[in-house]
Amino acid sequence: MFDRFIEKWALLPDGEPILTRSSRLLPVRWRGLPAMLKIVVEPEERLGGLLMRYWDGQGAARVHAHEDDATLLERAEGKRSLLTLAMNAADGEASRIICKTVRMLHEPRDTPYTELMPLDLWFRALEPAAQSNGGILHASAAIAKALLAAPREITALHGDIHHSNILDFENRGWLAIDPKGVLGERGYDYANLFCNPDLPTTQDPDRLRQQLPIVARESGLAPERLLRWIVAYAGLSAAWFMEDGGDPGPTLRVAEIAAAELANCA
Repeated sequence: MFDRFIEKWALLPDGEPILTRSSRLLPVRWRGLPAMLKIVVEPEERLGGLLMRYWDGQGAARVHAHEDDATLLERAEGKRSLLTLAMNAADGEASRIICKTVRMLHEPRDTPYTELMPLDLWFRALEPAAQSNGGILHASAAIAKALLAAPREITALHGDIHHSNILDFENRGWLAIDPKGVLGERGYDYANLFCNPDLPTTQDPDRLRQQLPIVARESGLAPERLLRWIVAYAGLSAAWFMEDGGDPGPTLRVAEIAAAELANCA
């Protein structure tokens, strides 16, 4: 799978292959620089590759070369981790870094959007899950429907912003990787800061209360609007976990916490 591109782009393998559900990756050196050869096997990842080229290294890893389902990307070698920061008394700092990166991704570009998935289509799993399971998913589906019917500040969205998809590129700063390629309201991209199941404190109401004003200030979004996106996204995330046979409990809990805070805003 990798050999054709190793030869075409004169790459030197620099590590073991990494296999994920959606991609095959190989650390390489390209012209002496650390890079990652990524070959996608899921359609949604193809949109992500198009979006990386659209961003052109601004807020995201650079694309050195691409062909068909293969992309040669700038590779992060920094040792800092936003998840580690968030889990070690620097959660606010991690949130500010994420928000800064997202702002860069959302900045207007001179070039038109690439092919992207509309956000309402991205949410297609939520309504069936709400009908089948009820509970807080009913609120998530209703809020998502209202948000999607009247979107604000539409832009190209990463679609999967979380602590492990923004990496330390040292002199280049913190940059995003692995976008999904979605088009919709910019508020969506901030919701997973509150939902990341790899961060145990997301299930603590105090964590949401502490991070909400930080993210609202850094993003320029109203806290109430942010809470609506958190309830909607947490429900969608739970629906995806259900589809994949995973545990939706942590993200359902986030939806409940955010819905309670939203009720207090009324």
